[in-house]
Amino acid sequence: MCFFFSFLPATIWLVIGYFVLFSSTKAAGSVRTFGRGLAIWAFVISGCFLLAGAYVTLTGLCSMGAIMNCAS
Repeated sequence: MCFFFSFLPATIWLVIGYFVLFSSTKAAGSVRTFGRGLAIWAFVISGCFLLAGAYVTLTGLCSMGAIMNCAS
């Protein structure tokens, strides 16, 4: 369940990275290099959200399941 919800921030960071990468192609010089680095960093952050969601789900540390079981 946590893995599913980790797609939300991962998607947001992917969209941010895409727009930064797209806008850096219009720039020149050091701004272009900085924009590419910033876009790559946003893609790495997006991957970290997915890895963290997978880790929490696979190890059983996700608290969403416990909350849903208590409600019933």
